[in-house]
Amino acid sequence: MIQLQKRLKDLAEKSYRQNIYTFSTFLGLAELDTYYRMEKELLFSHPALFGGDERAERKMIRFGSPEEFGYTEEYPISCIHIKPLLAKFSDDFSHRDFLGALMNLGMERGCIGDIRVGEREGYLYCLTSMAAFICENLTQIKHTHVSCQIVEEMARTKADEPEIKEVLTSSLRLDACLSKLYQISRNESLALFQSARVYVDGRLAENNSRILKPGETVSVRGYGKFVFLGIKYETKKGKLCLEAELYR
Repeated sequence: MIQLQKRLKDLAEKSYRQNIYTFSTFLGLAELDTYYRMEKELLFSHPALFGGDERAERKMIRFGSPEEFGYTEEYPISCIHIKPLLAKFSDDFSHRDFLGALMNLGMERGCIGDIRVGEREGYLYCLTSMAAFICENLTQIKHTHVSCQIVEEMARTKADEPEIKEVLTSSLRLDACLSKLYQISRNESLALFQSARVYVDGRLAENNSRILKPGETVSVRGYGKFVFLGIKYETKKGKLCLEAELYR
């Protein structure tokens, strides 16, 4: 991540020296954790994060201050709607199918933000500079021919509809909550931390025994994410009923 640290410092310094906005590419969870670890070093350039909407997991960093510059420059993010030419003959698509088709076009991962899958359709955020290229060249996903169109915003898809889940646990420890919510053993839960796959509000969770707080978003690579809503009630035997919104 040394290269990423250098790149972010360069963008911050360029914005500060030249009084212009500079932007990173889309950053994933591990890259955002690198940013958060050095965030204090970059505050002089007024960094702000955005990924296309408030729920976006992959985000872009904008360096520059609207107050100091006297104007605002929008993030260079475009939204693309992808749908089959003939819906009744379409394959079912997964996130991996969309991402694989984009990577086959020779695109770098940093050009692509969140991908959300609907019923035989999908939406994605991308760098505005790559939107026309995607629309012209992304013509097939799996065995299905598709069309792409730049749209103003993502429509709601099944990825936006959380499952409200309640589980009983003896503790608010993060590893215990993961075990109950994803129905895995405590050893499997611990292995997720050991392989750096758990993030809380975009930051890598290295302490598996940390106490989960209401409103925190926990992303678990390979499982999805959940928003911890809080304790619904406590049983007579001292068990806690936790409520969370699960996104697959």
